[in-house]
Amino acid sequence: MPPSDDSRSNQARYVAAGFSHKIGWGTKPALLLVDVCNAYWTPGSPLDTSSNPASAAAPASIGRLVDAAREGEVPLIWTRVEYTEPDMSDAGVFFKKAPVLTVFQKNNQSGLEDWVPGLVPRAGEIVITKRYPSAFFATDLNTRLQLKGIDTLVVCGVSTSGCVRASTLDGMCLGYRPMVVSEACGDRLPAVHDANIFDMNAKMADVVSETEAIEKLKQGWR
Repeated sequence: MPPSDDSRSNQARYVAAGFSHKIGWGTKPALLLVDVCNAYWTPGSPLDTSSNPASAAAPASIGRLVDAAREGEVPLIWTRVEYTEPDMSDAGVFFKKAPVLTVFQKNNQSGLEDWVPGLVPRAGEIVITKRYPSAFFATDLNTRLQLKGIDTLVVCGVSTSGCVRASTLDGMCLGYRPMVVSEACGDRLPAVHDANIFDMNAKMADVVSETEAIEKLKQGWR
């Protein structure tokens, strides 16, 4: 969908104020897939985003990014949420804010924490288990990226306003170049998705099209 007149006007105002400059691509990208699990695309799940048509279409876009990254032999990093304490104490204060996190309690047998069919890590691809929104917080993701020399993160997944945004912000703070693919991110409400995409592009990332991301991922590190 092309941007509305209001959207173009807001973008122009931010540019005039000194925001929304381009970070640009580095030479060693990786694909960061944030929490691509059934909980976000299963009717009846408390985290379901599929009533938003754009979010319902996100898994197909994610799949195309995965195919491109594998073709270009670009590292794939998958994140998943898991809690192991029976009282959810390992979710900390986050659990008080969002009791729906019980869908990620280990062995809950709901299947909501499982990977989306067709979007499953392969042997050799990195899986990061996390307990909080950012893929970097209390994980070894930064160390893993540094050891591989990665400088650019192509970011996709769910939710745009939550774990995608938190991971993007931390990635930028740590010196990576975040490239957020809007079509491959999902959220419950279109307005929430759009506002966060706008703000990430203004302050912490380049929002890029699926087409551009696929082209860069297929090129790999050559």
